Amino acid sequence: MLKRAAATTAALTGALLLAPAAHADDGGSGVGTPGCKGATMFVKVCAEETVSTPPSGSGSGKTRPASSTGGKTSTPPPCTYTKLNPQPPKNNLGWEGHTAKDGAVYQVNCPDSGRVGVTFVPTGAAGPAAPTIDPELVARRAVDSMKLVGPKVASPRAAGKYVVGMPMWMWVTRSTSSYGPATAKATAGGVTVTATAKVAAIRWDMGDGTTVTCNGPGTPYSADRGKSTSPDCGHRHERSAAGRPDGRYKGTATATWTVEWTAPALNDGGEFTETRQTAFTAAVGEVQVLN
Repeated sequence: MLKRAAATTAALTGALLLAPAAHADDGGSGVGTPGCKGATMFVKVCAEETVSTPPSGSGSGKTRPASSTGGKTSTPPPCTYTKLNPQPPKNNLGWEGHTAKDGAVYQVNCPDSGRVGVTFVPTGAAGPAAPTIDPELVARRAVDSMKLVGPKVASPRAAGKYVVGMPMWMWVTRSTSSYGPATAKATAGGVTVTATAKVAAIRWDMGDGTTVTCNGPGTPYSADRGKSTSPDCGHRHERSAAGRPDGRYKGTATATWTVEWTAPALNDGGEFTETRQTAFTAAVGEVQVLN
């Protein structure tokens, strides 16, 4: 697998620096050419030299622009694999537990996505010394085919009534497209990439100036819970929404998806994040006490 490193020769031939896994600060239909079949939990996308531009809103906002002609998007720009000379020290993580008897370490440079790192290529394997399509951009195509959407907010409910100072339980309904895990494949330029996406966290902007980060879908409320607080995803409004439009707080639930991908033919892989958002409202009032 590709090991990410600082974009300097010293870093590539010395101690390898691994990037930390992405983490949020808070919280199928198949597509392809004839002969490619998908399923609800697994989508296979086949693309040759060109693919149709995805519909607006269906893909990642992070996909980098590519040149287009006649409504078609050209194949992603290539990555360059260059055998390191000299080879890195024996303790460098780029060896992946191997030695020089087993193969060699190559530098990987993908200009369009900014990926720079190293990967091990076994002896006798077809070393990817020639420019090769950027597998991360192929992985982003696979994510586009998943049709990921924002969280399916189950609570707070639009029809619900909430009280200042009382615990509010927040949770979402899980599905493949709104929470994951979702898996898809995409092929371009002879490179096949498998990507798996799942929600890592949900950031709730409550509309009252506060935010809540939940690392899971939340726990559904039941009557036997009484006035207890949610064990993993809850909030207390301190002020009424009486002065807000329609007497409601307007909030958003933003899911951060972690996408892990692999390109076995290139002995490559990596991780990136996507975000999807859903709006919600909550009517919050005060209890009137009669004297």
